[in-house]
Amino acid sequence: MPIVRVEMLPGRSDEQKAELVKAMTDAMVNIAKTPSADSVHVIITETAGENWAMGGEMLSERMKART
Repeated sequence: MPIVRVEMLPGRSDEQKAELVKAMTDAMVNIAKTPSADSVHVIITETAGENWAMGGEMLSERMKART
């Protein structure tokens, strides 16, 4: 039972997330030779920008600096 975890910022539509889940599931079946799509679990965690950092800097601060 493979588990695929995706962490990303909020803002994608339900349709986009569904497409992403389908593509990841298909990849696990076709590339990793998982026995069936039913055994693939995909967990999406959306983390707000104020709780995300890159390069030692909070993402929310990086975004403010760009505007």
